[in-house]
Amino acid sequence: MTRINLTVDGARVSDDVEPRLLLVQYLRERLGKTGTVIGCDTSNCGACTVHLDGRSVKSCNVLAVQADGHEVTTIEGLATNGELHPVQAAFHECHALQCGFCTPGMIMQSIDVLADNPDPSEEEIRLGLEGNLCRCTGYHNIVKAVQHAASTGSSSGTVTS
Repeated sequence: MTRINLTVDGARVSDDVEPRLLLVQYLRERLGKTGTVIGCDTSNCGACTVHLDGRSVKSCNVLAVQADGHEVTTIEGLATNGELHPVQAAFHECHALQCGFCTPGMIMQSIDVLADNPDPSEEEIRLGLEGNLCRCTGYHNIVKAVQHAASTGSSSGTVTS
């Protein structure tokens, strides 16, 4: 067992974990952060995307011990005082979900896209979301939601968690 100390959604946590435990498993099974979805276990789908020190990572591709000393933000950590994060609100307003399975990862990746480029073109959004798959093929509304978040100024200072 290895001792890890990290911050998850603003709360400090300390735990003993097996060195081979994936971050996605730690978040879901130990901390109850079930919004971080296990979609493929091969880092192909992006459903498990979280922010590690403010940058998106696929948590099925990161060991929990690699997060030691770092800050992790999950989809559950985005809302503030019961108010949706601006990108979450844009996904809701633009109907950017169908089954919802990919939505947490898409939102986390979209925030990262907007942090890098507050006013991306449609092509830049599609390229930025390339590693995240929507099985329902709802990409059109997902891109619309990211454009909406950008156009409403949601990318200014509030997109990083």
